[in-house]
Amino acid sequence: MMELRRAREEDIAAIGALYDQAREAMAAAGIDQWQDGYPNEEDARLDVEAGMAYVLAEDGQVLAAACLGFGIEPTYNAIEQGAWLGQGEYGFLHRVAVADKAKGRGAAGLFFQELKRQAKARGVAVIRGDTHRDNQPMQRVMAKNGLEYRGVIHVEDGTERLAYEALLD
Repeated sequence: MMELRRAREEDIAAIGALYDQAREAMAAAGIDQWQDGYPNEEDARLDVEAGMAYVLAEDGQVLAAACLGFGIEPTYNAIEQGAWLGQGEYGFLHRVAVADKAKGRGAAGLFFQELKRQAKARGVAVIRGDTHRDNQPMQRVMAKNGLEYRGVIHVEDGTERLAYEALLD
């Protein structure tokens, strides 16, 4: 049984290893995402310190990780070839990484469910996410979890990402 919980300091190395594994899997699939060393263990440390890092663990082993945040994400301020529907604060999910042996078990979807749960608890009616144009698996996960394509945003290094959003009931 997988347990979803807030990540702790002792999880940082395992999260960094998940990022490395995800980077290798994306490279093997021809996806030019995360190929510049981001995210890494230091990003995991910053997420843990900010209280935004979450993991899925089973039998004491970290199988998946993600950053769940709330507020305003600067890279989402400008959207092209579309528009956001929601206004104000929103929840967002970044840096989702799932161990090879946990793929196909719904791990990424559990993070979206938790983001929705936290959003409702906070009175936030919008969640957002983004991914690389070639990252079909994450696009499917977002669609499966009710997020709809809204347009294109550009991340800090200027590269484009497909932007998704869901308005919660």
